[in-house]
Amino acid sequence: MQTPCEEWAVSPVAVQRRPDFGAYVMAVERVERLLRSVAEALEAAELDYAVIGGNAVAAWVSTVDPAATRATKDVDLLVRRGDLQRIADALRKLDLIPIEVLGVHMFVDQKQPNPKLGVHLVFANEIVRPHYTHPAPDPSSSCRSVLEFRVVNLLELVVMKLQAYRRVDQVHIEDLFRVGLIDAELAATLPPDMLDRLRHVRDTTDGLEEPPKF
Repeated sequence: MQTPCEEWAVSPVAVQRRPDFGAYVMAVERVERLLRSVAEALEAAELDYAVIGGNAVAAWVSTVDPAATRATKDVDLLVRRGDLQRIADALRKLDLIPIEVLGVHMFVDQKQPNPKLGVHLVFANEIVRPHYTHPAPDPSSSCRSVLEFRVVNLLELVVMKLQAYRRVDQVHIEDLFRVGLIDAELAATLPPDMLDRLRHVRDTTDGLEEPPKF
């Protein structure tokens, strides 16, 4: 009897779609190397920054359950707009060059300038999108992760994810719920206009044994 993978391997369609697990591992390692090298370059230049986005969620989740973290394909950083030139000078040493795509400032590999694989910037203390109600936080309130890079604090990360509120952001909030990082105490410190979104994610998250009440 053939196993599912053996059946897949002989399928005419699957021959063209066989998963390359080695490429996946390499992609995850590439993001980690990029994140570490960028963080080291910014710290060497004495620049404030904070890791945000999926990598920040993974860093927080890993403090409770490393096995529950998710991989992400790019690096998102919170920085100050006034530091942009100094950031460019610091990242030039890594062969990263600045570009702007659809209003998003980012740094990409000079030899492989793929925006999907770049370092995306969010400017501190500014409204990121016109429909947002809260400005991005300042990196000065970040904390150092066990992986030795600066990460946005948990409350501000939750607010940023609730404001963006795409499906990927809701999934990240679900991850924080599942490991117990979002509780009634944290919810009580959220801006009131974010509470309904948080309740919706809580109420639609599978596998919560004791959903926090707020």
